[in-house]
Amino acid sequence: MQRILLELRGATAFVRRNFHLTKRYWKWELVWFVYTMANAVTMGFIGRGFQMFGATVNTEYIVTYMLIGSILWGYLSLLFEITAETVAWERWEETIEYTFMAPISRITHLVSMSVYSIIYGIIRSGVILLVASLFFNLELSKANFLSAGIILAVSSLSFVGLGMVGAVLPLISPEKGTQVVHIFQAVLLMFSGVYYEVEVLPKWMQMVARFSPATYALKGIRGAILEGLEVKSLWPICYPLLLMGGFFIPLGLWTFRRTEIYAKKKGLLKRNG
Repeated sequence: MQRILLELRGATAFVRRNFHLTKRYWKWELVWFVYTMANAVTMGFIGRGFQMFGATVNTEYIVTYMLIGSILWGYLSLLFEITAETVAWERWEETIEYTFMAPISRITHLVSMSVYSIIYGIIRSGVILLVASLFFNLELSKANFLSAGIILAVSSLSFVGLGMVGAVLPLISPEKGTQVVHIFQAVLLMFSGVYYEVEVLPKWMQMVARFSPATYALKGIRGAILEGLEVKSLWPICYPLLLMGGFFIPLGLWTFRRTEIYAKKKGLLKRNG
């Protein structure tokens, strides 16, 4: 019982520390918030731009479709980035020695980073959605927010798991690991149908897209918001996300632990690359 309380206090401490870091670097957070918001609004204007070509489509539907993709991708990529950059955060703050020597399990460390990313991601995405609603008349008449919330929760698990796997890269390569994380994120963006349906991709890319949790998350959220699908109708989307989360989270925890042992032996846990 005492050990469980210690781990819970440690997890709470990590989450609180990360929010304090966010507050410390609020100017940079504001920059990235404006960038993400501008990207989302730009996608909305692209959807509205169909009117200029005389296209006979429901422009409000297209605008909402584009905004959902942009905002959801911003949320999921934030989860992936923060979790994958767990080691990078410690290096930036010059606390890597203290964190890895602390009497807290690595599971607690990684999970608490994930909890912070989910809380912060929901807050930021909610504000972006609010701002976007000031620019556009969003098509939400059929929205099923319960279904959307369930898809969001399930997809969060998948991306947290992916982030834990990605966290290994900065651990084994202080110099280039973080850059590789962003490259992987860009590739995931291309395959997952953030701004278009996966069906427009070549057949081989569609096959790859089936292994991306973002593909199912986007399809599920759009189905819930634009078509009002019930939870039972979204089960074919939920279960692949659950399977991916159940696979990636244990894989990430196990891989990180093994790589941490290797990094300590090779002296890779240093403050600078």
